[in-house]
Amino acid sequence: MNQLFQSINSVDAIVCSYDTVIGEMENSYLQVTAYRPDIFRIHVAREKNFQKFSYAVIQSPQPFEGTIEEADHEVRIETTKAQLVIDKRNFLVSLKDQEGHILNEDEEGLGTGFQGDHISVFKKLQPGERFLGLGEKTGNLDRRGEGYTNWNTDEFAARPGSDPLYSSNPFYIGIHSGRCYGVFLDNSCKTHFNFGASNNRFASFSAEAGDMDYYLFAGGSVAEIVGGYTWLTGRMELPPKWSLGYQQCRYSYYPEHEVRTVAQTFRNKQIPCDVIYNDIHYMEDYKLFTWDKERFPNPKKLIDDLHNDGFKVTVIVDPGVKIEDGYEAYDDGKEKDVFLKYPDGQYYSGDVWPGTCHFPDFTSAKAREWWGSKFEELVKQGVDGFWNDMNEIATWGHFLPNIVEFDFEGAKTSMKEARNVYGTHMARATKEGVEKMIGDKRTMIITRAAYSGLQRYGLLWTGDNSSTDESMMLGCRMVTSIGLTGIAFTGNDVGGFAGRTEVDLFARWLSIAVFQPFLRGHTFVNTADAEPWAFGEEVEEIARNYINLRYRLLPYIYTIFKESSEIGMPIARTLAIDYTHDELVYDTRFQNQFLLGPSLLVAPVESFKEITKVYLPAGEWYDFHDGSMHVGEQIIYADCPIRKLPIYVKAGTVLPMQTLVQYTGEDHDGVLHLHVFVGGNGSVFELYEDDGETKAFQRGEFTSKEIIYDGRGRLELTQAKGEYSSDFKWLKVYIHGLDQVPAMVVDGEPATTKELDFSFFEPISQFDPCGEVGFVERSKVFATDCSLPGKGVVVSW
Repeated sequence: MNQLFQSINSVDAIVCSYDTVIGEMENSYLQVTAYRPDIFRIHVAREKNFQKFSYAVIQSPQPFEGTIEEADHEVRIETTKAQLVIDKRNFLVSLKDQEGHILNEDEEGLGTGFQGDHISVFKKLQPGERFLGLGEKTGNLDRRGEGYTNWNTDEFAARPGSDPLYSSNPFYIGIHSGRCYGVFLDNSCKTHFNFGASNNRFASFSAEAGDMDYYLFAGGSVAEIVGGYTWLTGRMELPPKWSLGYQQCRYSYYPEHEVRTVAQTFRNKQIPCDVIYNDIHYMEDYKLFTWDKERFPNPKKLIDDLHNDGFKVTVIVDPGVKIEDGYEAYDDGKEKDVFLKYPDGQYYSGDVWPGTCHFPDFTSAKAREWWGSKFEELVKQGVDGFWNDMNEIATWGHFLPNIVEFDFEGAKTSMKEARNVYGTHMARATKEGVEKMIGDKRTMIITRAAYSGLQRYGLLWTGDNSSTDESMMLGCRMVTSIGLTGIAFTGNDVGGFAGRTEVDLFARWLSIAVFQPFLRGHTFVNTADAEPWAFGEEVEEIARNYINLRYRLLPYIYTIFKESSEIGMPIARTLAIDYTHDELVYDTRFQNQFLLGPSLLVAPVESFKEITKVYLPAGEWYDFHDGSMHVGEQIIYADCPIRKLPIYVKAGTVLPMQTLVQYTGEDHDGVLHLHVFVGGNGSVFELYEDDGETKAFQRGEFTSKEIIYDGRGRLELTQAKGEYSSDFKWLKVYIHGLDQVPAMVVDGEPATTKELDFSFFEPISQFDPCGEVGFVERSKVFATDCSLPGKGVVVSW
């Protein structure tokens, strides 16, 4: 086979119909479809068959609103949002906005072409072009000048330059000239992306096998493009509220009394926690769906007792089924014929924790059904969450044969095409099986490996990170990058998994992770304890302060999760979403900063620093600690001793909070605390509530109310919608940013106003012989309270 690159020179036999353009080229075929006014699919195949199956895409083309016109040298598809132009002479594709400005265009002389089995597209690098996305990748926020490979890989203790990693999300966003666009390459084979690495001519993406099947997204903003991508590939289901709390894990807690001791210590020390994990040592000889009877003689009683104390329980499951006659899962799997095979029909075997194993084929509906049925006993025992690990597939030797075959929903393929989707569909099989058994309840499904569309089945954690500042800061960028690719529920192990976590590192890491979607402490086998109290009294108090804040912020955080489930917005948001064309957002000094939802700006900083530079983008920003106001679009210096993470609130924000609880299911006192940060353009925030446990919200059992603030002196909570009775019966309003006591009025009646010396944190003890209380920043705040009727309330000052 010729290994020289051969570009497609022309498109012949053009047929235009409704929303589609079909063409023939030498040795290949073309189909272009307008999926939506802002989304176009470009599909180049070696065979004349465009009904390619996709695990990622869940939508069909929408009714076409536009025109298709063919001229001598081009075909133009024009919609209400964008234009797609195909140059027939040399098959060059250009995406333009409504006004005709170039968003994305093929590089002349290269375009689309073949090099052996590889198929590639070369895109012209635009002046000053930046690139975001690709999900779980190392490197900078701006991918310009870098190249990456998608091939799900067990990369233990990944370093800053490691690639590939555990998951593959071949979606990116390009930014230039005050505009942006998106590209999604829907090919699950090994793919490669080059964003101007080792060249200054083009960006490119290629697949080692299969079709060139990609989508172009036009949009006025990064948020619009993410919304379009998540419309195409799906959005997460609203998770149970308990999955938003603090979660404690290690490799591993055993025997039973150690699990009980850890849980009781959280309650004794008044550090909120919702989830306790069992890693692989809970199993008998690491065999799936078993318990070690010596270490855990009565798992149901253990789980019942943990439930009674407010804890949920999550267990790990790996895909490898031990080859052992008499072991039920193995015997039944053989009988049902659900394991992966070589082309000659022999089962594939690989070595992992239990020894030599077979592996279910999760691209087979039969195997997924079988896998799901195996959770029956765990569910009966009360297990609440399920953690899918080692599903890249990870085996000792780390060299899976590409000839292993997969069902692929009846399309039959090899490891070359199925490897990257394996982890997603293990998570899918777990979710579908468990949900059949738990009725109306919600569960938590975690996975390490994934492909685009994973968000429909569970959350992604970033695998076996390292206990270093470098890994902590890289994790911040990974979380925001993964969020851009539709997987809003994500996070990394607090303190790092591999290595010894230093005292200051744990404190800093936890304070950052409190503002990320998935909050879990974890550490490796044979390492020192890494619970919040394991690093001395000072760190224990710091940890309690920040975890307490997480639980007080639950009304805000849960509402952001609901929004994400509806429109696909990330939970932790790179500043590039809202401040896309601000160059300092991409500066490596500030690229780790992110927003939790629309309003809270977090500036991660290494554990060894006590002062740092922070970039505040456009607007006005309150220091979360001392209430001082800063004008945006400037770099400031921020103190950051280990007890203090730089956090800022956008002026005009109303931050909803609740009274502290020790776990999400604990009843609070019914007071909704609204913190109003005066200034800016005001804001509208739709506060959302439901029971946090079941799917009753899908049947209307929720409540929501808009919190409308004008930026000056009027705050309104609108009449509640929905059939759920709010958990909040009383309202307390705190006004930040005023110098004088305001005359506060509630529904037209004068209200009592109190001046408070306020802090969101408790002071940290000095731990010297005199026992003096340490310093904590405070600010002047004015507060009033009232009842919270369902009809709404207006507070003014």
